[in-house]
Amino acid sequence: MDINDLRGFSTVLVMIAFAGVCWWAFGPSRKKQFEDAANAPFADEIDAQERPQKPVGDDEKRQD
Repeated sequence: MDINDLRGFSTVLVMIAFAGVCWWAFGPSRKKQFEDAANAPFADEIDAQERPQKPVGDDEKRQD
């Protein structure tokens, strides 16, 4: 076994690992999970728009 056999074996291992990562990332069972993660930055904006704003009156003290 020489260095070229080792290089060929490592190439095959990397190809199998790449195929596994692609299968994991694009599998239909994870679609909902990834869509939720993609929309996570916008969740605060949606929640803020749906909540009514509470006015700050003179009797309420603001804490900075």
